[in-house]
Amino acid sequence: RISKLYPGDHDRLRRMSLIEEGNVKKINMAHLCIVGSHAVNGVARIHSEIIKKTVFKDFYDMDPQKFQNKTNGITPRRWLVMCNPGLAEVIAERIGEDYIHDLDQLKKLLDFVDDDAFIRDVAKIKQENKLKFSAQLEEHYKVKINPSSMFDVHVKRIHEYKRQLLNCLHIITLYNRIKTEPNKSWTPRTIMIGGKAAPGYHTAKMIIKLITSIGDIVNNDPVVGDRLKVIFLENYRVTLAEKVIPAADLSEQISTAGTEASGTGNMKFMLNGALTIGTMDGANVEMAEEAGEENLFIFGMRVEDVEALDKKGYDAISYYNRIPELKQAMDQISAGFFSPSQPDLFKDLVNMLMHHDRFKVFADYEDYIKCQEKVSALYKNPKEWTKKVIYNIAGCGKFSSDRTISQYAREIWGMEPSLEKIAAPDDPR
Repeated sequence: RISKLYPGDHDRLRRMSLIEEGNVKKINMAHLCIVGSHAVNGVARIHSEIIKKTVFKDFYDMDPQKFQNKTNGITPRRWLVMCNPGLAEVIAERIGEDYIHDLDQLKKLLDFVDDDAFIRDVAKIKQENKLKFSAQLEEHYKVKINPSSMFDVHVKRIHEYKRQLLNCLHIITLYNRIKTEPNKSWTPRTIMIGGKAAPGYHTAKMIIKLITSIGDIVNNDPVVGDRLKVIFLENYRVTLAEKVIPAADLSEQISTAGTEASGTGNMKFMLNGALTIGTMDGANVEMAEEAGEENLFIFGMRVEDVEALDKKGYDAISYYNRIPELKQAMDQISAGFFSPSQPDLFKDLVNMLMHHDRFKVFADYEDYIKCQEKVSALYKNPKEWTKKVIYNIAGCGKFSSDRTISQYAREIWGMEPSLEKIAAPDDPR
């Protein structure tokens, strides 16, 4: 078929082959999947566009009607009603309970953005969730938590593209600033990073080690006190997520633009009243659209900027030489400031960031730090912060898995979704 459509285009034939020609012939599983499927979809709009424009462009050119988008969703029954009953209740008091099965109804909360009683209720629920989670953290980690500090949370798989290292550089920068000006009025933060590393993924394991090592220094520094605490959340899993997400103030969604397919943690935080600091990547793009970009903290390169930087060539050392706080942080990691008993413990991480970082951490560092300053400033104004929270919750309707599943049913499987319950196989009926 390709030969008929594109006669003489041998390069296209080679690119689209199901068998990769090389010393060892391999089946290209992605190509096989596309050819063997009647529909192909990405899981967020930006992801679907990238698939069409670059990754599978040849296949899209040949069969454009085969390609679709299905933005991911989360179930509000687990990720609001079950894990955050207090918030579910104050929402139900204002707009009724039907939103639980029709999440678009959350838009009705826009009528309450300026309602002082609702603002107070939302803030009170968050504070209660934080107090409860603080007690659990203190018991487990033996670290004194300041429950009025901003709970800044970054939980997801540990992976270079998700850029936990960018978060680490912010922590170190914040630490250095507090040490330099200890009498300044800093917005206190409890920064939590959690996630699992794949067993054979050495870099991810070193990232966890760096986080815990930074925590050991920061958490035991009397000058810093309760203005900054760093906790690595062990054994991150659904049951822990159900506790940490309702307690979070700030949600970190900071992947390099163009690398996150969608994300669903970002949606869970948004629904539970956390504000997002993030790049224009994955579902963040649509979240900003639904809640209003001014109600998220968006920073950093867009996909086009990343592509332009790739063409030009990413030179990490130029950022290191130009930005004094970045240089200071990297020098501290490099010199063993956070690992005094093993000064060269993080040499592989330093070498990666300086010489072969595919995810361009340094390129977004400056904008990320500036954006975090805006976060700290807004947190000092609880009323304005909570108004943004309400805009975010009101914009969550699109991110229900009910919508996602209905679209898969109608647009891919050709069936009409139904609320009818199917009997379990062992049901005697």
